[in-house]
Amino acid sequence: MKKTQSETLGFVPQKDIVYNKLLPYADRLDDESNDILSKIKGNLGRAVQLRELWPGVLFWTRKLSTYMRLYGRKFSKEDHVLFIKLLYELVTIPKLEISMMQGLARLLINLLKKRELLSREDLELPWRPLYELHDRILFSKTEHLGLNWFPNSVESVLKTLVKSCRPYFPESATQEMLDEWRPLLCPFDVTMQRAISYFELFLPTTLPPELHHNGFKLWFDELINLWMSVQNLPSWEVHLVNLFARLANDNIGYIDWDPYIPKIFTRILRSLNLPVGTSQMIVPRYLTNAYDISHVVLWVSSLLGGPSKQTQAQLSGLFNSITSFFHPSNHGRWLMKLMKLLQRLPASVVRRLHRERYRKPTWLTPIPDSHKLTEEDITDFVESMMQPVLLAMFSKTGSLDAAQALQNLALMRPELVIPPVLEKTYPALETLTEPHQLTATLSCMIGVARSLVSGGQRFPEGPTHMLPLLMRALPGVDPNDFSKCMITFQFIATFVTLVPLVDCSSALHERTDLTEVEREMCSASAEFEDFVLQFMDRCFALIDSSTLEQTREETETEKMTHLESLVELGLSSTFSTILTQCSLDIFKVALEKVFNFATTNIFETRVAGRMVADMCRATSKCHPAESLKMFVPHCCNAINQIAVNEEVLNEEELDKELLWNLQLLSEVTRVDGDKVLPYRSQLVQILQLTLHLKCKQGYTLACNLLHHILRSSALIYPTEYCSVPGGFHQPVSDYLPIKDWGRPGDLWNLDIRWHVPSVEETSFAFYLLDVILQPELQRLQRFAQGEQDMSRDDVLQSLTIVQHCLLGAGSYYIVILPSPADQSRENYRDAICRVMRQLLRKLFPGLGSDIISDLLHFKGSHKHEFDSRWKSFNLVKKSMENRLHGRKQHIRALLIDRVMLQHELRKLTVEGCQYRSIHQELMRDLLRVSTSTYSQVRSRAQNVLFTALGTYNFCCRDLIPHVLEFLNPDNSSVTQQQFKGALYCLLGNHSGVCLANLHDWECITLTWPGIVRSGLSSAMSLEKPSIVRLFDDLADKIHRQYETIGIDFSVRKIIAFNYGEFYKLTVHPVPSEEETAEGVKRQELKNAEKYNQLIGDLLDSLSNRNLPWKFEHIAIGFLSLLLRDDQQLPPAAVMFFVKSLNHDSLYVRKVAISAVAGVMKQIKRPHKKIPISEVKEQSSVVAGDRPDNQWLQYDSSCLPRTQQDWNRCVFVEKTHWGYYCWPRKVIVYAPLEEQPKQNLTREEMTEREQIIFDHFSDPVFINQFIEFLSLEDRKGKDKFSPRRFCLFKGLFRNFNDAFLPILRPHMERLVADSHESKQRCVAEIISGLIRGCKHWSFSKVERLWELLCPLLRIALSNITIETYADWGTCIATACESRDPRKLHWLFEMLMESPVNGEGGSFVDACRLYVLQGGLAQQEWRVSELLHRLLKYLEPKLTQVYKNVRERIGSVLTYIFMIDVNLPCTLPTTSPHISDFTERILEQLKPLTEGDEEIQNHVVEENEVGEQDERTQAIKLLKTVLKWLIASAGRSFSTAVSEQLQLLPLLFKIAPVENDDSYDELKRDAKTCLSLMSQGLLYTEQIPMVLITLQEIAGSSSWHARYTVLTYLQIMVFYNLFTFMSDKKAVNDVRALVIRLLEDEQLEVREMAATTLSGFLQCNFLSMDPPMQAHFEALCKTRLPKKRKRELGSVVDTIPSADLVRRHAGVLGLSACILSSPYDVPTWMPQLLMDLSAHLNDTQPIEMTVKKTLSNFRRTHHDNWQQHKQQFTDDQLLVLTDLLVSPCYYA
Repeated sequence: MKKTQSETLGFVPQKDIVYNKLLPYADRLDDESNDILSKIKGNLGRAVQLRELWPGVLFWTRKLSTYMRLYGRKFSKEDHVLFIKLLYELVTIPKLEISMMQGLARLLINLLKKRELLSREDLELPWRPLYELHDRILFSKTEHLGLNWFPNSVESVLKTLVKSCRPYFPESATQEMLDEWRPLLCPFDVTMQRAISYFELFLPTTLPPELHHNGFKLWFDELINLWMSVQNLPSWEVHLVNLFARLANDNIGYIDWDPYIPKIFTRILRSLNLPVGTSQMIVPRYLTNAYDISHVVLWVSSLLGGPSKQTQAQLSGLFNSITSFFHPSNHGRWLMKLMKLLQRLPASVVRRLHRERYRKPTWLTPIPDSHKLTEEDITDFVESMMQPVLLAMFSKTGSLDAAQALQNLALMRPELVIPPVLEKTYPALETLTEPHQLTATLSCMIGVARSLVSGGQRFPEGPTHMLPLLMRALPGVDPNDFSKCMITFQFIATFVTLVPLVDCSSALHERTDLTEVEREMCSASAEFEDFVLQFMDRCFALIDSSTLEQTREETETEKMTHLESLVELGLSSTFSTILTQCSLDIFKVALEKVFNFATTNIFETRVAGRMVADMCRATSKCHPAESLKMFVPHCCNAINQIAVNEEVLNEEELDKELLWNLQLLSEVTRVDGDKVLPYRSQLVQILQLTLHLKCKQGYTLACNLLHHILRSSALIYPTEYCSVPGGFHQPVSDYLPIKDWGRPGDLWNLDIRWHVPSVEETSFAFYLLDVILQPELQRLQRFAQGEQDMSRDDVLQSLTIVQHCLLGAGSYYIVILPSPADQSRENYRDAICRVMRQLLRKLFPGLGSDIISDLLHFKGSHKHEFDSRWKSFNLVKKSMENRLHGRKQHIRALLIDRVMLQHELRKLTVEGCQYRSIHQELMRDLLRVSTSTYSQVRSRAQNVLFTALGTYNFCCRDLIPHVLEFLNPDNSSVTQQQFKGALYCLLGNHSGVCLANLHDWECITLTWPGIVRSGLSSAMSLEKPSIVRLFDDLADKIHRQYETIGIDFSVRKIIAFNYGEFYKLTVHPVPSEEETAEGVKRQELKNAEKYNQLIGDLLDSLSNRNLPWKFEHIAIGFLSLLLRDDQQLPPAAVMFFVKSLNHDSLYVRKVAISAVAGVMKQIKRPHKKIPISEVKEQSSVVAGDRPDNQWLQYDSSCLPRTQQDWNRCVFVEKTHWGYYCWPRKVIVYAPLEEQPKQNLTREEMTEREQIIFDHFSDPVFINQFIEFLSLEDRKGKDKFSPRRFCLFKGLFRNFNDAFLPILRPHMERLVADSHESKQRCVAEIISGLIRGCKHWSFSKVERLWELLCPLLRIALSNITIETYADWGTCIATACESRDPRKLHWLFEMLMESPVNGEGGSFVDACRLYVLQGGLAQQEWRVSELLHRLLKYLEPKLTQVYKNVRERIGSVLTYIFMIDVNLPCTLPTTSPHISDFTERILEQLKPLTEGDEEIQNHVVEENEVGEQDERTQAIKLLKTVLKWLIASAGRSFSTAVSEQLQLLPLLFKIAPVENDDSYDELKRDAKTCLSLMSQGLLYTEQIPMVLITLQEIAGSSSWHARYTVLTYLQIMVFYNLFTFMSDKKAVNDVRALVIRLLEDEQLEVREMAATTLSGFLQCNFLSMDPPMQAHFEALCKTRLPKKRKRELGSVVDTIPSADLVRRHAGVLGLSACILSSPYDVPTWMPQLLMDLSAHLNDTQPIEMTVKKTLSNFRRTHHDNWQQHKQQFTDDQLLVLTDLLVSPCYYA
């Protein structure tokens, strides 16, 4: 097969679509595809050589992607590489228009998709062009200024593109990338996120093992250590995890992950954010930055296997600890994640197994044998997952996730997976009361169906369950419960598709070679017939109960409701599946039964009738000859008998029986054309009789009959879908059907029976058209020309007939037979077209749109029908596929379906979209209908129009002028309806093209001014809300969808490309260089001209005084979209925007501010940069404060305070440079004298600069402008506006300090005014000033600060609650990316005593906030300032005011943030936490030493006179708590050892009960503990924490002992695997809990029991015999006898030690029982018996026992039937006694 094909083609195709070979005309395809391919290659090569990107390259790359849809990758390897290289060059052209870039990128992704086709030897792609493209678009410097508009999808397209190119990066790439991005790794800066996400995206991980030293080994240790040392989940950690997951998956067996595994699993468990303990605070960033489950799953499944088996142990631990969360009674926001984990993990393991065992070896690195999954690995994996999956079956989120998990698990180990599911399914099928249980179990059974039915060695008894399941599922066909009915249909259909329904019981006597199971299957198969008949009875009952008369009155709608149509679909598809799979004997019985049911009753045609007719159609589809023999004569006779009376034909309401028989006939004839031929005379006679019935319902049914007869004789389609080729009709002795249960179809021997129209059928079809269509067309034509009268209904009837002829024989009109004899069969499509257009002109604008639609598009199948079939095919494929073996092992019916879809796809795409003149005329007619009077007619026509626009390329340009005619204000005859229709046509529908926004200058220059000008049209009225809404939608859609359109289409670099390859096939002469350059130049000039013309048009419309405001806004919006970064705005537009800054309308002012900021960027003069040499290279990577980056630090002893210091100082603006390592070239700005001239005179400026200069130098203009800026927009909602900041920054950057004198008085005035809008305005100006003075000379900068410092001091003293955030933003924005030495004036001013009490506590807090904003931007470069600040703040830590305390807490976080514990980082020169903590503990001594309760008895005001140490200490503690809380979510690493020293104190204070009335101190202590307990611990920190906790557990305060337990619960769960990998730690925790079980305080004992049961439940501790023995011994402690007391004597309240011990034993047992709420382990019955012995002990024991028993009863009640089996009879008696409350009436 392959050989002959490669001879025809002349090459060996890379990978073509197999399904094409199965089409009935497969032999023609090779020549056809070769022809197309050579055209594509020739024209694409020519277009590139001519450098004609548009439309040449665009058109031919589109053709290439269609070619790939139809034929797959059907080209030689050389061509494949050539295509990829060409497209790669095109995509990375620097100035490529964005929409073109996306189109080309999508095609390139498609070419690179199957990476096994091209190895690294065949193809190498550079990485840097991609990085530059990615950087230019995703981190665009101009997008935020509105100079570039990118679509939303661009990000995902670019990422996918990089992923596809990644395997082909050269081997040197890794080192180059590391050099490029390492300098960005500064953890305090946003660049960290950028660098790590680049690593995640670009680093290649598929290098072969011999190149690993150039690949991941260069970075693995560095990055994994970084990951392990980060504790607080910064946002970039997610990217690291994704990178490791990919690395692990690509290099299984080449990396030793064992040392990291406990840490990996601990972090995965933390990332699920499960709730633990009672009062838990969750740090918000834990939720937002949680790991992506799909990557986690990939990582885990790549770690499985290998010699050490450690991963599987941890994975089982993970599932054990989270199993109880899957129980359906638990619900929360974490549930979705758990379900996703459950569903994805098995799929991922199956994918890995497929890769190891079944995939064809490719060039990618194979997995070494030592690390392949063994049988034992698979079994362990499946066992560890079964319990959670079985619980998740009944989850609140639905059973779908569990069903998918089960499907994949059953592929690996059916014998472990299917039996428990069956156990749940059988009872569910019996119960009537729990429908949810039934739907859940059935959907899971559908998932495992294929594994069940095919049996195999692992689960041979599987198939024997098949019949019992089918029989028991029958009652599910229930008219009263819709969802149950649907799932039952699906269940039956799934099983029947897999199994031939043949009675093989006779084989028991004839064959002797059967196994036991096969014999059982054979005898069972005798029930198939019974099953089919029972199923039919059920269906008939369903139909009877849903007839129209029963379900609703006549008055309601006559259509089917949505639910009924779904049931109808389910019923008909299930029934036809059953009949397809039947043997002939069973079929005949079924046919008889259906025929009797259909002919003895008469159904109404709307609901029940449709269902019955569907069942009959199913019979005739399976065995047409037998069925038609029964149905056709019967129906024809019935119809003829009734229609003997002439008057019947003219009745409005037809006889029910006639309608029913017509309906039956029209459905039964949907079979192979050649089977209908014997009955053609009868059928034609019926058609002639019924097509002209008066009753609409009647003639519509007749038209359906005509449609179906034409279709079945004209189309190509497969005729059977059995699961085994050739059907099941051989005798049992030769062929045993049970061998084929669940067998996949064989792609190479599918043996499809096609129906291809024969000559006889074709002539019959044309005969029908001549008899029926011809007279109708003649009637309509005479009517259209006015020669004959027809009533409206008659016209409608004729049109319906014409339309159905079109639909039925659609595929003929294309192929008009060329032989001269057939001239009589004229081209009906053209004829219909002529008549329609006459009709439309004549009178009915509304009726023809459907027919026109079919004329334009219909080629035998509809696009939307095709799409929905493609979707459903994919769904079915997913639910039944076998991912383990792969290789297209689908069921035969599915494979046939796929081939059929391939055939339809070809019809839809090949047969043409040539745009001919007749189409053009039809489109104009459609437009006329689209703007007619009736809205319903309009909207249908518009839909047809939009579809047509999508089908024919380039027709939009043709249509736009005609649409705009209706909007033209000079055209006075337009009605409002036409106006609205035209607007709708411009708007387009939600999915298709939007005419108003095509990416093409020609169209936009027409539509945009047209829309704006339509505001002057007489038909426009802003009173009509519908029209206003239309304009809003139009403007909104254009803004949403606009992407910057390219002006400059020249390809600067000649693409290095071998054209010879492409030119072999073409005859065109090669164009000369001059020609190419000439063409490109012309196009560019034309575009620029259009651009300026469009702006001119819009400005013209705006200058018209009569334009309504709405349109003024729309026009200004359009103008703002036209700013670009490669073409300056024309001066007229600049003038307009500058003037609009003072427009009356707020909207216009906002747009103008953005636009002028953009213009500033456009006219900015470039500044020269030079590399510097004073950087020494480090030998190894060492981050942090090193001698070689010392000169970057802020040092107050050598600040540039004079002109020459300033000039000598090298300013490095980027904060992250030099922290981790230096970039290869450090580039800084050249000295002042080499920069462009400052302070130009007006004469030296360009025209655009002059416009701006003139306006901003005009005091009147500025007054007005500042006035507007200091108005408030929405009260209380306004914030610092980045747009205005950009505007001012641009002004001061481009014009230096030219406008400062004019603005100065305004700034002084605004600063003194405490109104929030005034303050905000001045803050925006100041931040713009500070950032804009980047390149000013020293003298100017110095003068500037002399002005600014006093202003800022005034501002900070006037600060209010509304404005403090704005000032914070102002200073933070001003300091961003600036060298701190440049801003020393600002920092020194802010550092002047921030907390001085002037202006009250609020002003202090605000000053600190502003200072913090500035310092935080500077990160590690201001360590000196941080030291000074800390020194200043330390004495002030005992502040009284809460707001100042909170702010100081936050500032401390930032001061210590630089003190990080990251790998290969030197100790910082910034302040250290440890020194600070020491000093603090010294001051807190008075609190730690005393034993009394710490009360918050500090009066909230600063009293005169010294207070005692204790009070001071309490105040200090409050501030320290604020610091601890603030740093929990912000810092990178937690200072565990320092925090531990504070722990005892916190335990003392934290309250036990949940009570909000506590004071601030206690609440904070509690929050603090909760946050600290969730922290991630390193392995070496665990012993330290445990020692501290043991000390506290011995403290005298029971509050502290109680809190230790709650702390322990959360801490252990959040560090579970790290703890479990340390045996000593586990034992210490166990000892601690058991010790606290015997605490004298009741609350502590109970809490210890809860903690113990939690640990047992998450399998941290196990229930071993010594522990059980220990508790049982404690229980037996003898209690002292109760002494009889005299009445009134004092009761001794202190419990005796014995009682405590006995209670501890009981609590221990109770903890064990409560630790497994959803099942009964083997040890449980005995423990329950032990417990019950204590039911009558003294309190508090009795209480504990009662509580335990009632909890046991509550959690085990649901599945008590199963749990019961674990107990002996005696135990059950005792239990029943205990659990049933005593009866009070006995």
